[in-house]
Amino acid sequence: MPHDEEGPSPTEVFALFLEPLLVVRSKPKLHKHKVLWVEGRWKSNPVFVPSLIQKGFIVKRVASGKEAMDRLARKQHDVVIIDAASMRTSAERICKSLRETSPSIPIIVISDPKWEISKDVDCANVILTLPFTQRKLLNRLKPLLPSESGDIIKAGPIQLDMSAKYVKANGRRTQLTPRLMRLLKMLIDHRGEMVERNKLFSTVWNTNYTGDTRTLDVHISWLRQAIEKDPKSPKLLKTMRGVGYILDI
Repeated sequence: MPHDEEGPSPTEVFALFLEPLLVVRSKPKLHKHKVLWVEGRWKSNPVFVPSLIQKGFIVKRVASGKEAMDRLARKQHDVVIIDAASMRTSAERICKSLRETSPSIPIIVISDPKWEISKDVDCANVILTLPFTQRKLLNRLKPLLPSESGDIIKAGPIQLDMSAKYVKANGRRTQLTPRLMRLLKMLIDHRGEMVERNKLFSTVWNTNYTGDTRTLDVHISWLRQAIEKDPKSPKLLKTMRGVGYILDI
């Protein structure tokens, strides 16, 4: 007796059987975070870079601060790690130069106790002093990587992520040092109000000395690069000359 409809062919039956397996096995490609590793002649720990590569990071190694700046001008990276211990210096000059030319990039400095970077130098997001394990390096690296977080403070066009330590404004995302985080958080808390220079400095730097607050101006400049459309003509973070600053949002 003839059938009204033709049944599936053996090939179609086999394809239907395979379809759920193909769906299960097809996984989206994960984003590989890119690390720029600046190192000298002596390896501080030979397992650091291989362990990051094993964890899925793309690691580009360069041998000087100049190479690092040239690389950042051409290629995008998620974080810079300066192995100062391998250079047998504090790498303070390299750190400052990278912060000035690439204010949005998070920086980790691996320091040797013999050549420790000054705690007053606010160019690094994280300073790790040897000895420490690759697990600790990874734990301090992860919060600096691009991620979504629920701990976000919104103020006008500014979004400050307190967990991931970055600010987003005007479509740009900029990683901030701990001190810049505290400075912006204080300005947001007092938005629309003028905050005196001495109050900002004493609170953010946790000091009673307010004789020379020029470093505050440098940090304000870095914040403007992060949140203003035109840092040279700020519309959000305004200077009340000789008195203080106001976040006008």
